Amino acid sequence: MKFVIAPDSFKGGLTAKEAAEVIADGIKRVYPDAEYVLVPMADGGEGTVQSLIDATNGRKVTARVHNPLNKLVTAEYGLLGNSKTAVIEMAAASGLQFVDENTANPLITTTYGTGELVKDALNHGVEKIIIGIGGSATVDGGAGLAQALGARLLDADNREIGLGGGALKDLAQIDFTHLDSRLKKVTIQVASDVTNPLTGKDGAAAVFGPQKGADEKMVDMLDKNLHHYAQKIVECGGADVEEIAGAGAAGGLGAGLVAFTGAIMKRGVELVIEATQLRKKAIGADYVFTGEGGIDFQTKFGKTPYGVAQATKKVAPDAPVIVLAGNIGKGVDELYSSTAIDAIFATPEGAKPLKQALIDAPADIARTAENVARLIKASS
Repeated sequence: MKFVIAPDSFKGGLTAKEAAEVIADGIKRVYPDAEYVLVPMADGGEGTVQSLIDATNGRKVTARVHNPLNKLVTAEYGLLGNSKTAVIEMAAASGLQFVDENTANPLITTTYGTGELVKDALNHGVEKIIIGIGGSATVDGGAGLAQALGARLLDADNREIGLGGGALKDLAQIDFTHLDSRLKKVTIQVASDVTNPLTGKDGAAAVFGPQKGADEKMVDMLDKNLHHYAQKIVECGGADVEEIAGAGAAGGLGAGLVAFTGAIMKRGVELVIEATQLRKKAIGADYVFTGEGGIDFQTKFGKTPYGVAQATKKVAPDAPVIVLAGNIGKGVDELYSSTAIDAIFATPEGAKPLKQALIDAPADIARTAENVARLIKASS
C-alpha cells in the first residue's frame, strides 16, 4: 500500500514537513509496512521556501540586503536540491515585518532588497527563480527591484530618482541597457494568486496601499505615480503591464517583475507542485493525505489541499484524497462537489483554547490520521 502525504503547514503549530511526518506516524500505527512518500507543500505564501527546501533536500542561503526602509539586514532564500532553482519570498527582504505603525510609509518603502536577493541567486548560477510575493511593505511597482538589478530610472536631469512609490512622479526615462544580462538566461516565475491590475480602483495603491500605511491622499498619489510609471515603461521600450492580471500584487511588484525580468505569473500552489514533482511521486498511490491549519470554501481558489487533490487525481484517479485540518470553516461542501477531495477531518481532539490546540497539534494530527487509517483498514 502506498500513501502520499502532502500537507501545507499548520500555521503557528507545524511546518509542512513536520505535519507530513506526524500524519505518517499516525498511519504507521495501522500500516507499519506501507510505502510512504512525504512531500511538504505550500501555496506560494509564507513557508514556501522552507517547504521546498524540505521537499527537495535543498538548503538556505543568506545575503545582506536592504529592507523596505533601505537599512541593511540579513535575509534568507532557498536553493533547491538540484542547486539550479532558487526560491525567494520577497517578504524576506521587503516585508511588513520591517515596519511598524510609525515607520510604515509606501511613499518611501522599496523593493530594492528583493532585487538584491534575485541578484544573489544569479551569483549562485541558478537557471530558475521562483518568487513568492505576499506580505510586502511596498507600493513602488517593483521600481526598487529594477534599480537593484541595474535598470536606470532617471529624472528630467538624467539623475537617478529616489526609492519608493513617491519618487515615481519624477521619472522621465528608463534605461534598460544596464539590466543584469544574466536575467535573459534564467526563467523567473512569480507565485501569486492575486489578480489585481497595477492601477485603478482594484489596483495596487487602492487595494493594498492602506494595509501598508497609506492614507487616502497617499493612495491617490501612488495610483497616479504607478500609472505614470507604467506609461514610461512602455515609452522606453518595455512591456505594457498596467492592466495585466497580477500586476498589482505586492504593491505592484508583479508589474515590475514582468517588465524588467520577463517573469511569468503563476498560481503559487502549481509552482510548488511542479518544483516538488508531486505528480510523479503520486503515481501508483493508494491514498493521498493533505491538509493545513484551516479549510473552507476559499480553499478551492488556489490553496494547497485543493491543488494537491487536483494534481494527484490526474495520475492516481482512484486514490481517495483525505484532508486533515485544524479548523473546518464554512462552505466545505463546495470542495466535495469538485470530486477532487473525498473526505475532510478536523484534527483537534475536543474543544480547547487556540493556544492549547497549537501545543496539542502534533498528537492530535497523528491520532486523527491513525483513526482514518483504522477506518480504511476496517473497510478493506
